[in-house]
Amino acid sequence: MADISIGEQELTLLRHVADAGGCTVGEVAETFGRDRTLARSTILTMMERLRRKGHLVRKSDHGVFRYRARVSSAELLQGAVGRFVERHLGGSVSPFAAYLSDATDLSDDDLKELSDVVSRLRSSRKKARS
Repeated sequence: MADISIGEQELTLLRHVADAGGCTVGEVAETFGRDRTLARSTILTMMERLRRKGHLVRKSDHGVFRYRARVSSAELLQGAVGRFVERHLGGSVSPFAAYLSDATDLSDDDLKELSDVVSRLRSSRKKARS
């Protein structure tokens, strides 16, 4: 996927399309747009901008364009976090880890996921040293 920055609302729209597995502008306007009071024309502009940036692809389906994301919602979030760490934290995850260490609202599932990540990272480092 192109590494062209996108705004917060564009990322939210892109995740919506990725989670839906593809949609028309009309479908997005009825769901995503209605909840945010965005006009169909605004949705079309955003989707076309995301397509030009390389994040969406479109295919004609009986005279109507159906858009789909090039990557999954999980990959979108992973990329967004990576860009945030690089741009705003200078590539260091230490501030992010400090933030998480003070977070009081992490669920047991969140803590398990973090523990699993640390285990995978340790395993990868051991393999790389061998």
